[in-house]
Amino acid sequence: EGPRQEQSVGHWQWASERMGISRDSRHKRRATGGKRAIVRKKRKFELGRQAAMTKLGSKRVHEVRARGGNMKYRAIRLESGNFSWGSEVCTRKARILDVVYNASNNELVRTKTLVKNSVIQVDAGPFRQWYEQHYGVEVGRKKKKKDEALAKDEKAKSSHVLRKLAARQKLRVLDPVIDDQFANGRLLACISSRPGQCGRADGYILEGKELEFYQKKLQAKKKGAKAAA
Repeated sequence: EGPRQEQSVGHWQWASERMGISRDSRHKRRATGGKRAIVRKKRKFELGRQAAMTKLGSKRVHEVRARGGNMKYRAIRLESGNFSWGSEVCTRKARILDVVYNASNNELVRTKTLVKNSVIQVDAGPFRQWYEQHYGVEVGRKKKKKDEALAKDEKAKSSHVLRKLAARQKLRVLDPVIDDQFANGRLLACISSRPGQCGRADGYILEGKELEFYQKKLQAKKKGAKAAA
């Protein structure tokens, strides 16, 4: 029984290597549940490829020739991307620090796999730098340190710049939750591009109801982990 079982396993491995990935629908059953007769072979335009499973690490992108001579850019590893801060209309290149949540599969979080709609942590530095320059207000720091830094900055700036900053500050609204994230040096963001197709991990900073939703999910995940331990 042992050698026969080994032989059957080897056969299946050989068959899976030979078969490949196909995106056809001929193998599907009818809406009534009946089987369809397969009357033709697979076609080149129905082929599928293995998932990129982009990991967090130093940048590595493969070029893949696709149908019609078009190119796909298969990201094998990525470490940064362009992220948009929607409410402030500001986009900056930021380093990706960690993968913290994925609605489809926790395994993708454990292995730090970058896919579309992954919730990640990005470096808050570029956004903090822009915010402080644009509004003349320090974020994510204690009040004493803020006051000292503001006093130094006001001496160095011209009256025209100070008037401009004062006008901007009238309309300024910063969510306290995002301010707390600035203090930690990490912002929660979501990937909106497809790293395995375009070779980039671009996205947007989470805000408002969406940020609340994912923070609740992360807290529930932490509680579950503590209970299991």
